Amino acid sequence: MSNRLPPAWSKHLKSGAAPKPRWPQANPPQPGLPKANSFARAQADDALLKKAYEHQQAKRFAEAQDLCLQVLARTPNHPLALYIMGTVCLGYDDEAALRYFARAVAEDPKNAYYHLSFGEAYARVSEFSAAIRYIRHALEIQPDLVEALCALGRVYTEFDKPDLALPLYEKALKINRDHPKARIGMAATLTGLGRMDEAGAYLNEAIERRVDVAAAYYELVQSRKYSEEPPELQSILRELDRPGLNAEAVQSLHYAAGKVQNDLKRYAEAFDHFNKAKQAAGHKFDIDQYRRFVDSMIEIFTPGLFAAASGFGNPSDLPVFVVGMPRSGTTLTEQILASHPGVHGAGELEKLRRVANAIDLKSSADDLGKAVNSLTPELARTLAEEHLSYLRERAPAALRVVDKQPHNFELIGLIALLFPNARIVQCRRDAIDNCVSCYVLPFSPAHSYNTDLKVLGQYYREYDRLMHHWNEVLPGSIFENRYETLVENQEPQSRRLIDHLGLPWDDACLRFFDREGAVTTPSRWQVRQPIYKSSVKRWKNYESEIQPLIEALGDLAEV
Repeated sequence: MSNRLPPAWSKHLKSGAAPKPRWPQANPPQPGLPKANSFARAQADDALLKKAYEHQQAKRFAEAQDLCLQVLARTPNHPLALYIMGTVCLGYDDEAALRYFARAVAEDPKNAYYHLSFGEAYARVSEFSAAIRYIRHALEIQPDLVEALCALGRVYTEFDKPDLALPLYEKALKINRDHPKARIGMAATLTGLGRMDEAGAYLNEAIERRVDVAAAYYELVQSRKYSEEPPELQSILRELDRPGLNAEAVQSLHYAAGKVQNDLKRYAEAFDHFNKAKQAAGHKFDIDQYRRFVDSMIEIFTPGLFAAASGFGNPSDLPVFVVGMPRSGTTLTEQILASHPGVHGAGELEKLRRVANAIDLKSSADDLGKAVNSLTPELARTLAEEHLSYLRERAPAALRVVDKQPHNFELIGLIALLFPNARIVQCRRDAIDNCVSCYVLPFSPAHSYNTDLKVLGQYYREYDRLMHHWNEVLPGSIFENRYETLVENQEPQSRRLIDHLGLPWDDACLRFFDREGAVTTPSRWQVRQPIYKSSVKRWKNYESEIQPLIEALGDLAEV
């Protein structure tokens, strides 16, 4: 979405031609300004936005932002400048993106793309009702806008309403059978529902018709296990030899090839592909800044702070937070819990992160102590009650609602202040296995610790240090669900999980793989299977390739 502009403006900015006036208020004349000067200013704005668009397309976001800010300095409500600023902020500062899109919509309420992007930005922060509302506005303005149909389908899938998503993708494909988001989105939704064969048919047709081939191959190989070399492997390798591939396509193809080679037990070849995928990503992570963040959290969230804040928040036992490193078993844990008739699995929500950002409790903040001190009893109660209303909207009748956003491990202190009776489950797995499982999958740029083995090991140590702190200052509050224990002793460990939630046992929790509903994480294939043990000590297959990781983990590496 970040590279999309409304077609008329996209064409205009590429060509430099004068566009038809879609937005009469885009360059409003200032009182007393001569018409010639107003026209000159509009031309200057367009020239800058043309360059901003080119930078945005090339993902040079800082340069695009600088040019848009120049335009907004003299034309504060220029809708296209506001819109480009919103796209630039997405993924890095979603709250800022929301503000820019809100202003763009206010300036041009009849522009379908602005409503669409506003809705997509709301989806990124897990505000699904607002996301649905604005994307529907886009479709009211332009009913056949394929991008909006696909976006609404994606939101419904994340909102655990995949039955509403499929007809939207079907309509999109009727309008444009080769639209990549429609075809890949349909396949991903079917995969999440466990309908692998149907998903495969859509993906194979995408490949045949040359529709986002790299993404199609990636989705295809993730949905199955290979015991002998499939013809897809050589096809993927041929695709990698094509000239002119962008970085995203290179990554997807290398991850796909690595997945197949791993299934075939060709571990050296597989890891070579994973390394090349990481090289194509090109993202760097500031581990020193992250260490300072963890230092600050440990320094601020003390037993004394929790004692002083006794009585803050809301005593509800509705929220359940499943936390841990990615790929530590959070999806499996959620599926087991959500198989209980009293539990709703809400997936990976960004809502708590939004609350933290609102009080500036984030890793980029300079003064975390100031952020925590701003949390008065009244504010804590208001934030908690608003969060509970959000959870109840998703599952009005549920006794417990599970948020399985793994990185909420950073925010356990905030959880304890807002929800003193919330259940917290930490998923823990063999450190080397956990990190290898992360490394072989694509993560967003926000999680760029995953692009380098040494940094990944260092990040894991910081995660472990922070979790050790939470267990010290909140004794008995966090249930550790060890992955190896769960796969070795499924029923006893599952019973302990349900007991931690304060609920009676239900045998449905043993057949989590039969649970209906969509799964949207990378584990969507695995959690459709009964528990298996083949992932335990998987790292030994890559022992010679992962020495930098093992060294960085130090005493946490169980060699």
